[in-house]
Amino acid sequence: MKSQKLGRGLDALLGEMDEAYENEGSSRDAVIELSVKDIRPNPYQPRKHFDESSLLELGESIKHDGLLQPIVVTQDFDGYVLIAGERRLRASKLVKLKTIRAILLNSDKQKMRQFALIENIQRDELNAVELAEAYSELLKMYDVTQEELANKIHKSRTHITNTIRLLQLSEKTQKALIEKKITAGHAKVIIGLDEKEQQLIVNSIIGQKLSVREVESIIKDMKDEKKPASIKSQSNKYDFSDIKDRFDSLGLKVKTSNNKLTIEFDNESQVNDFLKYIS
Repeated sequence: MKSQKLGRGLDALLGEMDEAYENEGSSRDAVIELSVKDIRPNPYQPRKHFDESSLLELGESIKHDGLLQPIVVTQDFDGYVLIAGERRLRASKLVKLKTIRAILLNSDKQKMRQFALIENIQRDELNAVELAEAYSELLKMYDVTQEELANKIHKSRTHITNTIRLLQLSEKTQKALIEKKITAGHAKVIIGLDEKEQQLIVNSIIGQKLSVREVESIIKDMKDEKKPASIKSQSNKYDFSDIKDRFDSLGLKVKTSNNKLTIEFDNESQVNDFLKYIS
């Protein structure tokens, strides 16, 4: 029951966010023009990294075409606190705009955090690590499964699972991912290595500009080196070319892979021919 109740709470939050934007002119959610210097950032903002060139491009667009969608704020004892729209606010400040359109909502601290999480996820404004942290926090906050969260925010469960797994990476590897020194594809194949191994692979990716496939090959070799001798011997590659040619001459379908040879029979006659040959 607890999961269902909190799941409905997430639905309500998503609906309230959409309603605030859809009813900009309503008396319930008044749109006002605020001085940008009177608005403080949302202290619960999950996004920590902002690309300045992208912000400048957005700022010039706002300056030229106007703000298409207002930011969302709540009133505080000494001004206003941002709930949603940090990129728009930062961009407006960057191009020296004095005021900005805002929707004024009544909100508490918990809802401020929730709004910030949802808006950034919906707008794809978080890097991979921030997104993983946001998903993880929503799962705990609403006590829902990954499948339930996926349905509510219209993402695949596989995407959410793979993203959250990035939190298993060391801090240095996460930092390299955030700074785009490695890709999310690189990061996914590094998961499971210890901290020293991760650092070795990350340095190799950066220094040698390795592809994801090359990294996969290196990690496979690393794991093979750790295998006991008895296990390694089982994965030796054998030359089956001679015996394969002989079976081919009998019209048999033969497949080989490392230390395996597989024979396929189409009918009982082929089985009998094979038994005669080996006897």
